[in-house]
Amino acid sequence: MKLRRTLSPPRGRFSTHVVWTFAARVLMAVNSVITGIIIARWLGAGGLGVYAVLSVAVANAVQFGGAGLASANVYFIARERQHLAPAALNTLVFSVVTGGALALIVVGLAALKPALFGDIPLGLLAVAVAATPFHLISLLSLNIFLVEGRVDRYVLLDLLGQSFILINAVLVLLVFGAGLRQLVFLNTVTLVVVGIGIAWVMYRYLKKQGVVAAWRLDVGLFRRMMRYGIKYNVLMIATMLVLRADLLIVNVFRGATEAGVYSVASQGALMLLMLPTVIASLLFPRVAAERDAAGKMTCRVTQQTVLVMLIACLAAVPASFALPVLYGASFADSTIQLLILLPGVYLFGLESILVQHFVGTGLPRVILLFWAATVLISIVLNLALVPLFGARGAAVSSTLSYSLIFTLVIVYFRARTGNSFASILLPDMTQVRELIALLRPQNFLSRRV
Repeated sequence: MKLRRTLSPPRGRFSTHVVWTFAARVLMAVNSVITGIIIARWLGAGGLGVYAVLSVAVANAVQFGGAGLASANVYFIARERQHLAPAALNTLVFSVVTGGALALIVVGLAALKPALFGDIPLGLLAVAVAATPFHLISLLSLNIFLVEGRVDRYVLLDLLGQSFILINAVLVLLVFGAGLRQLVFLNTVTLVVVGIGIAWVMYRYLKKQGVVAAWRLDVGLFRRMMRYGIKYNVLMIATMLVLRADLLIVNVFRGATEAGVYSVASQGALMLLMLPTVIASLLFPRVAAERDAAGKMTCRVTQQTVLVMLIACLAAVPASFALPVLYGASFADSTIQLLILLPGVYLFGLESILVQHFVGTGLPRVILLFWAATVLISIVLNLALVPLFGARGAAVSSTLSYSLIFTLVIVYFRARTGNSFASILLPDMTQVRELIALLRPQNFLSRRV
């Protein structure tokens, strides 16, 4: 007999989990911002540009190497808890092997086509991508805690690992007065240690749950996970390309200095997307477990996200003028770039919630086609606009691309669920009151979504 249970936490805890996870993401973002400021001040825009491109290269390698299996874990374990141990081992072994292979492929591409990474030395790139398998281990292990409803461990371990980025920058640049090479090397060593540590914590958790006896490879499950994972990975790769390929294109056509300036604006946009990303990550296992074909839960969460993202984007307008103050006068254009990005960021945040309905119900291929079209249009726009207008052209391209994918997904969501646009997007007064109550300090951790 199959063991089945809903792995999502009780409904009353959803907003608590959102608050804690978002708070951790804010701290992580602050770490990243401070790290960027330190690098910009000590190594200049060129140094920050190289660092940003290396970070994007590693992130892309992780996305390719994971093959979507981290999210396949969430999908299959949320539906059948008996898959917990074999799914964890399947994806762990696969990602170690594939992550290593992807690191070699990235280095090989850089050796054959140096122009792909601009002026970045091959050796420095090799050191950065060497951490890919261990980055994957961390990702897979953390997702196990997420689907199990252990958001506390998920948040704390994720925050702990990311905090070393700032610690390393302080030690290497401020304390020892070293340079970018030493910083990249220490980051790689740290990722290796953190990955192994998180995997050990996950193993101890599984042992405590009494499922270590089922700790074996399951080929049949692996095939099903691969089918789902590949679809999910296509979605995530497309998302990453739309969000980050513009930085690489700016680096190729305009150089590391302008890429460094644009990386600040891009970082601001990604910070604004943190909250919908957090909500989406917690909504996904709930949709998968409850199999809500009518999309009512997704509509309710989207309605509140409409309000929250509106507040965040409006607040970002005056905040954008502080960027040159924080990073230096050479980053003045990052303000204009971020302002151009804001309309698209708002719509992209809503799309990231709506698409969880499809991710949690099997991920139909039409969603992948939507993203494929968006990636193609985004690349064409970037190649047309960046050589002429530089980073501002990249910002325009991104806003248009974000708006396109939002339009495609919401129209399809309406068609599949029968919900009207108003019921999807417009919160009623109850929603407004709930949001206001949630923001009150005394209710901050107790309101229900």
